[in-house]
Amino acid sequence: MDGNGRWASERGWPRLVGHRRGAERVKQIVRACPDLGVDWLTIYAFSTENWKRSTEEVLGLMKIFRRYIEREAEGMSAEGVRMRFIGGRERLDRKLQDLMASIEARTAGNTRLNLTVAINYGGRDELARAASRMADKLARGEISTTCEAEFEACLDTAGHPDPDLVIRTSGETRVSNFLPWQAAYSEYEFTPTLWPDFTPEHLGAVLDRFGMRQRRFGGV
Repeated sequence: MDGNGRWASERGWPRLVGHRRGAERVKQIVRACPDLGVDWLTIYAFSTENWKRSTEEVLGLMKIFRRYIEREAEGMSAEGVRMRFIGGRERLDRKLQDLMASIEARTAGNTRLNLTVAINYGGRDELARAASRMADKLARGEISTTCEAEFEACLDTAGHPDPDLVIRTSGETRVSNFLPWQAAYSEYEFTPTLWPDFTPEHLGAVLDRFGMRQRRFGGV
């Protein structure tokens, strides 16, 4: 969901205004997904590299995350959205961690849309943590092999399907450490639209183009 800060800067506003507008856009996209045939949606909210930003921006983002979860918990549950989080939680403040755990528990039985939010997530960090988990399992004798299936069971996304399509807004054409294992055979779409301007209609158009692609997964 790239481009919040630039969207605000282009209008002469503080970057956090763009992040707040981006959070509003998330709500619209989430609500549109079931009608567009999307069963699983993963949004990249905050990366392990985003801690390099100014203290003001980081603290502001954390406040937006807390407010979003607090305000949307009831609506998510009512609309049948199951919400989960991936990424390392230990660096997040305790209140945010508690809110994340609470909404995960509250929406655990929902099936209309599976929404995964990546907070303090980095693909390399996830792979390193998964390797550590696998090593611990081997040491304890819980597993006896290091096959792909055992490794996937140690990822943050264990039990989730791999993404069919990865969309990056704002015109940047790099993957920025997002789901490197899971997206090995994903289709990619890079759009110049900044995230606050990315409407459900934009998403629908992207999905239409995705539907025209031929996916061979290494075959002929």
